[in-house]
Amino acid sequence: MAEKKTLPELHTEKVFKGKIELDVRDSVPDWGPYSPPKAPEDAPNVLFILYDDTGLSAWSPFGGGINMPTAQKLADRGLLYSQWHTTAICSPTRSTILTGRNHHLNGFSCITEATDGFPGHHGRIPAQCATVGHILQDAGWSTFWVGKNHNVPEVDNAPGGYKGTWPLQQGFDRFYGFLGGETNQWYPDLVEDNHYIDQPYTPAEGYHLSKDLADQAIRM
Repeated sequence: MAEKKTLPELHTEKVFKGKIELDVRDSVPDWGPYSPPKAPEDAPNVLFILYDDTGLSAWSPFGGGINMPTAQKLADRGLLYSQWHTTAICSPTRSTILTGRNHHLNGFSCITEATDGFPGHHGRIPAQCATVGHILQDAGWSTFWVGKNHNVPEVDNAPGGYKGTWPLQQGFDRFYGFLGGETNQWYPDLVEDNHYIDQPYTPAEGYHLSKDLADQAIRM
């Protein structure tokens, strides 16, 4: 017999535990059913970093020659995986990280520019595939995404495009970066939250996308 499935507590109506009397002075309010979820007091900050077009064997934590002291400290205090599967291409990889599901189940058997409208190949994360952003939001975390996206279909990647595939509709409170697979590092196609913006200053004034993204990550 199949296990009965119920909606998560967050999406069901909560019971009012206050008291309603004829005289307001005798009534007791209860904000519980109307308050947003709140992360536990000891909830950790969750920082996930995804490198694009980077050979794993180049990093010092895996024996490579590029010195990465912060990554080395994280590796020393954490867990290193020696066996895994990767699609070796950005949009599918990102979709699996976001959802914990195979990229064919996410509609991302390829990058967004190569989608063709067939099952598993359409470039849109289905509604039944919750993202890590959704999970953390439901548990009371504030979430943000900084940097490259490349999980928005080309047809949606426009100021007036459909926003359902943009980061803010995928479980993230804030977004700062670019939606496509690549962008100019000095004159980027910048998006903040749900709208396109101009870069904050010019290359002549010292602008470079990498610094801008780092500053935004710190600010958020």
